[in-house]
Amino acid sequence: MASYIQPTHATLEEPEHHEHPNEAKYIQIAIILTIITIAEVAIYYIEAMEAVLVPVLVVLSTIKFVTVVGYFMHLKFDDKRLAWIFASGMGIALSIYIGTWALMHYHEITSYIGDML
Repeated sequence: MASYIQPTHATLEEPEHHEHPNEAKYIQIAIILTIITIAEVAIYYIEAMEAVLVPVLVVLSTIKFVTVVGYFMHLKFDDKRLAWIFASGMGIALSIYIGTWALMHYHEITSYIGDML
């Protein structure tokens, strides 16, 4: 007779199943992404926004990234660890971008801070 090991409670748990969005929800998300893209293009051509152009575009692009990854790649409905992998990748990418920008504009930043003091 073979020995039998009873599985623990943790192995018997069923993963949570969520309803995936219907077509109307995907169309709504596509419209939102289109509006954000139109806003990005419009902001690029507004001269008054030149001082904050890059930060605004980075924020809008991040919102689009999170929306696409969350809904179209179904991360919103998958294991939260996968969402953390994408979020940490985005965080690393933004950190590298901000660090590179700061290095390229070091003299402008230090003169600006010096003028403030």
